[in-house]
Order: sequence, then C-alpha cells, then structure tokens
Amino acid sequence: MEEKEDINALDEIHKGACMGIDAISFVLDKVEDDKLKKELEKEEKDYNAIKKNIEDIYPKYNEGKPHETGAMTKAMTWSGIEMKTMTDKSNSKIAELLLQGVNMGIIEGRRILNKKKINQEVESIVSNYVTMQEKSMESLKKFL
Repeated sequence: MEEKEDINALDEIHKGACMGIDAISFVLDKVEDDKLKKELEKEEKDYNAIKKNIEDIYPKYNEGKPHETGAMTKAMTWSGIEMKTMTDKSNSKIAELLLQGVNMGIIEGRRILNKKKINQEVESIVSNYVTMQEKSMESLKKFL
C-alpha cells in the first residue's frame, strides 16, 4: 500500500465526481422528461455523496484539498454540451452525452482498482464510485 497511490486515487475519483456533478448541472435545465430529470437528480446526489466522502477522509492522506476539475475543463465541458444540444435536446442525446462521461469514469475507476496498490478504505470508495457509475450506465441506456 502506497500513500501516494491512495492520494492519486482519491484525487482522480474526486475529479470524476466533480465532472459528473458539473455535467448534470449543465444539462438539467435542458431536460423536459420527468423520469430523466429524476434519474439525473438521483445521480447528482450519488456524486455529491462520493465527493463528500472523499473530502472527509482526504486529510488522513494529504494536506490540502482533493483535486477538482479546473475552470478550463469546466468551460470545455459546458461548451461541448451546449454545442451538442443546440439542435437536439432529446432524452437520447442527453443520455448519450452523459454516458460518454460515465464510461470514462468506469474506465478510470477500474484502472485504479486493478492496480491494487491502495488501502482498503480508498479501495472501498473507488469501488463504490465504479458501482455507482455502472448503475448510472444501465439507467441512462433506457433513455437512448
């Protein structure tokens, strides 16, 4: 178990959760379907819970705060969503955009878990994040 690996894992998952929260906040006002809106609000709560969990334990591993998405990344995410939903705000288009991000989160989370150089507490958070992302993927597929 390497402390540096623990910090890197926490930082990556925290950034992923922040990006999920940002993406949902950027599309939520475009969603007209109540079922999709409820699903996204649930997922936003899940991301916030993971983010808070990381922020609560982070001081055990590192001084300061966990990494978040930078202003440039947020701006690029926002502009990408705006461009791609300008002519198509359908459930299918919104689900497709969010699924792309969810898939990246699953890949990053699995990559971290496969290294197995993190302690049990951090591994549990990463595992919860991946499980949440996988459930999100299944839920969002229904809106394609």
